[in-house]
Amino acid sequence: MEKKKILYVDDDPDQVEQNKLLLESKGYFVLTAFSGKEGWEVYKQNKPDAVVIDLIMEEHDSGFILSYKIKKESYSKKIPVFIVTSAAYLTGFKFGSSTEEEKEWIKCDAILNKPVVLDELVQKLDEFWALHQA
Repeated sequence: MEKKKILYVDDDPDQVEQNKLLLESKGYFVLTAFSGKEGWEVYKQNKPDAVVIDLIMEEHDSGFILSYKIKKESYSKKIPVFIVTSAAYLTGFKFGSSTEEEKEWIKCDAILNKPVVLDELVQKLDEFWALHQA
């Protein structure tokens, strides 16, 4: 069976390397990018099975913009796109449990807190794939 490809996009090289190693230890093939622009190029070239995007990169809304662009693609309807953020720790603002209003303007399948908890991420990936199997 071919390994699932995950695109991990974050402007923090340490976060990228740490999470790449952790995801690879769980049997995934991990592609990386360090900005929204680079993430979009890697996505288009590789069509990964899942995308994990940091919220704040070169701009405060880079993660939202990349997620929105990806979710507009017909291919991405069948893949999970998650945003990770430390905004809850920095601002006290917590994203709800994906209210309908949030789903309308935040085009992603889940928002996870940083630092990423590997087991939580893997569980969310598995849940999405189980629900969306063709």
